[in-house]
Order: sequence, then structure tokens, then C-alpha cells
Amino acid sequence: MASKEKAAQAKLPKRILFIHPDLGIGGAERLVVDAAVGLQDRGHSVTIYTSHCDPRHCFDEARNGTLEIHISGDTIVPPNLLGRFSILCAILRQLHLTLALLTSSQLSNYDYVFVDQLSACIPLFRLFSPRTKILFYCHFPDYLLTSRQSLIKSLYRIPFDWLEAATTGLADTIVVNSAFTKSVFADAFPQIQTVPRVVYPCVSIPPSGRLNRRVDSALDSETDFLPQDGKKILLSINRFERKKNIDLAIRAFAHLTDKERTRSRLVIAGGYDSRVSENVAYHAELVYLCEKLELKSATSKNFISSLSIPADTDVLFLLSIPASLKSHLLKTASLLCYTPAREHFGIVPLEAMLAGVPVLAHNSGGPLETVSEGVTGWLRPAEEEAWAAVMRKALFELQPDQVREMGRMGKERVVAEFSKEKMAERLDGEFDGIVRTQEVKVAWLWIILGVAGVVVGFSTALAW
Repeated sequence: MASKEKAAQAKLPKRILFIHPDLGIGGAERLVVDAAVGLQDRGHSVTIYTSHCDPRHCFDEARNGTLEIHISGDTIVPPNLLGRFSILCAILRQLHLTLALLTSSQLSNYDYVFVDQLSACIPLFRLFSPRTKILFYCHFPDYLLTSRQSLIKSLYRIPFDWLEAATTGLADTIVVNSAFTKSVFADAFPQIQTVPRVVYPCVSIPPSGRLNRRVDSALDSETDFLPQDGKKILLSINRFERKKNIDLAIRAFAHLTDKERTRSRLVIAGGYDSRVSENVAYHAELVYLCEKLELKSATSKNFISSLSIPADTDVLFLLSIPASLKSHLLKTASLLCYTPAREHFGIVPLEAMLAGVPVLAHNSGGPLETVSEGVTGWLRPAEEEAWAAVMRKALFELQPDQVREMGRMGKERVVAEFSKEKMAERLDGEFDGIVRTQEVKVAWLWIILGVAGVVVGFSTALAW
């Protein structure tokens, strides 16, 4: 009888509240938007509350009315204090947002809460809205993302790390973005009894038919702004950050023979912001590496400047490319070189597979779960010779029908396992599966809130 009631409950429209810190442009934000739209398409009522959403710097669905977005918790605390104390400010802004919800009548409109990135708000929901069921989506443990380059920074982070573990464990269910993150989560939070389940992020799958042909036509028009010299393209798409290990692709490319390099080009494209010192410095380091390896490089900051690059350019840097040009690059590349090690998940390999492009990725992290060795691409350690061998194979040794078959298998894998519909279906199932078997003691919730208050208060005083 209970199973019938549960099945009937699962068919009813859900009222789902999303809590996200900053709804800008990034991997976490893309997942939140796709999850919200996917669940909405399944007939559920979805609302997103965030502390920041700039219409000039957000995804289309967040500004064109597709999703209902509310901004709260941004009127007292800034995002940071003189470029520092970001985690403290983020927690304060989330607590402000949560308290605004609790003191209004809005929270009664929701049955479920989807929380990601920051878990500080969970004790407040458990204490003051006990009927609301909470799902926490862990992109990656926050404390593992923060460098501790000094003793003071290490001591400063201790209470925040404790708070992250204590509050994350209060969620009714926890999901992660990959089996790799699941294993890291278990090591990072051994005290949390809840075993996370994997719900993969998705990649945007373009519509078929006439609309798809219009998209292709629009992309074809972009080719007028790219060199038309018949060279085969090795493509790297990543932010210009040192942890992305882009230099591996350059070093491997240098192992090709002179004759092979005259028939190919390495295109390095990705996120670049001149206001971010690491972006500027790392790009300069990569240019210097090319000079050191006697590779001719050129940098294009817009479509027009890419027209004038010399024909003998070995490495072309494209800074902050628009989405349409990125799609075109993926459609024309012979191989995607995905260099980051221990990447939490990695969307770019899926985008390449969807475009029918084989993928060469580091054999760690998320790509182990998305790239099928010898079927949709190759997984190799960070060894220049091993990467050069795969580059040579993809460019000059595979037969056209072999390339097409790898592309076909890649597309099928992405559509079957990593579509927005599949992600929404899995999240829907996770909400259905929430069963609160044991209530958290109210005293424990007050202890956590008390410690949180001390941490926040001390950190705020220190910041000022």
C-alpha cells in the first residue's frame, strides 16, 4: 500500500525551490539552469532564489523569462571585502537570503529545496521549515578547492571546513556530479553517513530539423573570420588557468614532425578575462613556451584579427570565443585535446562528442566516465609522447570511416546518457526517493547554528 501511495505522490507536480549563490556564467550555473528547466519541462513548479543575477552576465534562460528568478540577500553584505573573505561573504549572503525566505510566507509554497555549492542554509531549513525536504548537489567539496598557502589561511579555513561538513550532512539526500567526485566526497567527509548518488550534468543538445539547419548556416557564416588554409585542427577549449594544464597540448604538439605540423594547427580557445591576473599571466607563459619549443604562435582577440594570422602559424590562441564560434570549432576539429587532470566532471568532452569529434583526455577524474577508450576517444596520462602519438593517429592514421564511426558512437553516448531530459529524470527520481527516516535533534541544530554564528562573527571582526 505504501509503495502505491509513493508512486501516486511521484506523479504529482512538485514545488521545487532552488538556492544558488550567484547565477552568473559557469559550469555550476549551467547545471542549475539546465536542472531547473528540465524539471520545469517535466511539469513541476520551479523557482530560483539567488543573491546575484546580472542580466548582462547570465544564461539566456535566466533573463528571458524561461525561469522565475528572485534576487535576495544582496543588500547588506558585498560579494567580498577588498578582494578577500569571499567564503565568509558568500555564507552571510546565503544566510541573509534564507532568513528573508523564512520570515516571509514564500517558503510554504515549496515542498523541496535544491541547494548547491554552499550548505550553510540547510540547518535553518531543518529547524524552521521541517516539512521541506532538502537535496544538496555537491559539485566538489569546497574545502578541497581552496589553497592554503600560509598558516594563517589554514587556521582561517578550519571553522569553515567544519561548518561545510556539519551542514552538508544535514541534507535529506546528497548527489554529486560524477563517480570521481563521489569517491573524493567519501574521503573528504567520512563523518557524513549519507552515501551520495551520481547525477551527471548535461550538455545542450541542439534541435533537429529545420532549426538545426539554420544553426549550421549561421555557424558556416563564421568561417569567413577563420583562416581557410586546409590545415587539420587540434582543439583545446579551457579557461586560461594553470590547473587546466594547457601546456601539455603544446608540448605534445611539438613532438610531431615538421611535415606533420605543416599540415595541422593547434587551436587553443577558452575563457579569458584581462581583469584576471592569472588569465593574463598564463597566456603569456603559453606564448613563451611556444617560442621556447620553436613553434610559431599568434593570438586573436576577435574574429577580424584571426584573418591576418600567418599561414605558418603552429599555435593559434583564441581569447574568450563566443558560443557560435566555439560550436564551429568543434564541428571542424579533428581531435579535442582535454588536458586538465582530476577534472570533477568536464563538459567540453561531451560537447566534442556531440559534434562528432574524438576526444583525447587525461586519464583521471570525470573523463573516465564520459570518454570510452578506443570507442569515442582516448585516455592517456600526462606524457607528451603518449599524447603526440594519439594526435598523430587522429590526424593522419585513422581512415575517414573510422573517424565517422567514433563520431557516431560519441553522439549516441551523449544523447543517451547526458541530455537535459536524462538529468531532469534522475533528479526527479532523487526527489521521489527522499525519505526522512530520522529527525535531527533540535539541540544539534542549535549547536551548529551557534558555532556558525561564532565563526561568522569572529571572521567578520577579523575582516574589518
